[in-house]
Amino acid sequence: MHQGIGFIQDLAVVMAIAGIVTVLFHRLKQPVVLGYIAAGVIIGPYTPPFQLIHDEQTIQTMGELGVVFLMFSLGLEFSLRKLFQVGATAIVAALSEIVVMLWIGYEIGRAFGWAPMDSLFLGAILAISSTTIIVKALADLGVKRERFAQLVFGILIVEDILGIAMLVLLGGIAQTGELSPGIAFVTLGKLLLFMTVSLLAGILVVPRVLGYVARVGSDEMLLVSVLGFCFGFCLLVVKLDYSIALGAFLIGAIMAESRHLPRIEHLVAPLRDAFSAIFFVTIGLMLNPLVLVDYAWPIAVISFAVVFGKLVSCGLGTFLAGHDGRTAMRVGMTVSQIGEFSFIIASLGLTLKVTSGFLYPIAVTVSAITTLTTPYLIRFADPLSQRLARAMPSSVSNVFGMYSQWLRCLMPRPTGTQGPTLFSLTKRIIVQVAVNLALVSAIFIGASYGARYALPLLANWVPDERIQRVVLWSAALLLAIPFLVAVWRKTKTLALLLAEVSVQPEKAGRFTRALRHAIAELVPAVSMIGVFVLVAALSGTILPPTGFLIGVLVCAAALTMLLWRWCVRIHASMQIALRETFDEQPDP
Repeated sequence: MHQGIGFIQDLAVVMAIAGIVTVLFHRLKQPVVLGYIAAGVIIGPYTPPFQLIHDEQTIQTMGELGVVFLMFSLGLEFSLRKLFQVGATAIVAALSEIVVMLWIGYEIGRAFGWAPMDSLFLGAILAISSTTIIVKALADLGVKRERFAQLVFGILIVEDILGIAMLVLLGGIAQTGELSPGIAFVTLGKLLLFMTVSLLAGILVVPRVLGYVARVGSDEMLLVSVLGFCFGFCLLVVKLDYSIALGAFLIGAIMAESRHLPRIEHLVAPLRDAFSAIFFVTIGLMLNPLVLVDYAWPIAVISFAVVFGKLVSCGLGTFLAGHDGRTAMRVGMTVSQIGEFSFIIASLGLTLKVTSGFLYPIAVTVSAITTLTTPYLIRFADPLSQRLARAMPSSVSNVFGMYSQWLRCLMPRPTGTQGPTLFSLTKRIIVQVAVNLALVSAIFIGASYGARYALPLLANWVPDERIQRVVLWSAALLLAIPFLVAVWRKTKTLALLLAEVSVQPEKAGRFTRALRHAIAELVPAVSMIGVFVLVAALSGTILPPTGFLIGVLVCAAALTMLLWRWCVRIHASMQIALRETFDEQPDP
């Protein structure tokens, strides 16, 4: 009972002081996030004369809940529709920004004599801009609907995805001490596969379940269902050795495709605000003002590097993607800060005990400084771009103009013809093949992962280990048959299309038909051989012996011929369900 009262006392102190400080910051027209951090500093163990918090560990645990709700909310703001619309600009700008800032952060750390792991984490901390701070600053300035703001939102979407990938890679580096290109490729491949399958399966199931619950009309039932999906999926992700932040972001992105998204956001917002406030307060709890004094020079250098480095890297990436200098300048100055994602990366280093204690307070202080400068940078972008344009030599200006004109010439022009082009058809088929291959790969990887639990259960009925592997691998193959049929049909369509285009009668003459038939039959056959090799590699731990394997494949081929139409219908139903989900508009 006494422990429970102590927790209530600590929570009361956190919320009361956070409320007072944030009201003060609001009156001063400063970001409330900085108010939460300042409240944490006030009640933290490094600020005399009183120890206001007695059970700091419990507050830290609640702060971890804040990470879950923060990443979940970022996922809700993420939209696959928006990702498809942002185009090459967001990808080029985000990649250039992240690569340059990773390099700058690492070099700064090494220049100050810090350990390689500290320098690497510093680069990752500086790489990702703050979605929360940027959205708030653009809203306050009334420019959220301008063209450059839409580009910024696209860049932030790509950054969130790459930030998730960085969390996974940093976790692997922290555990092994190094990361070879081969391991990095495999790690990113597994992450991409997991995210693809999770999004596809989740979008097929979760929006429909939430739609059924929402029709009941009870906000309480909908909120409990949303939280059940959120924490349940986070638990699954943690069991698969990924971060809880990844799970929260993915389930949020899945729910973002629900037509009841505005209602879900409205219900989750109070919980997000409460626990996110505690998260930012816990950041302040860990700040030691004396450390900030000792590292004043590195903080100044890193703050300048964030503003200048992001302005140059992201602005240049936007310009190289085909936008004018004014837009590039506004985009570069808008993203010139770090925030919540940087705190999560810094927390990961402390949790894994691979970074020094000074790195976290440095990251928080740099975030505070760059957050304060963000509104002023956005306002100053236009005057600065105009001054640079006037001061720029005519020869340089002409080069930039020629580059922009060259890019416009490369842009596809409307031809007046109706219907999809050959490129769009080919691209669509390849994407569909890749998605179905991802689902097949996930089934066999899941079977291999679950073998440690399934094989002991099968041993109670089937003592022979070879037969156990036959049963498990056959079950995985049975689940994968509809998707394998889809791969065959899509590669067959692609082969027919390629044969029609590549073999022209004026060159092949009387052999035209024969060559087209050969290509149409050979490409799918070779593709399925490649698929079998992939499946065998992914399920090597449960692959049956050769004799049994041949028998299973023969039986599977016979079963596929019998159930061909059923498999086609199943796959078509899934495609229709996905299309309906994406076509649905959220409730107003």
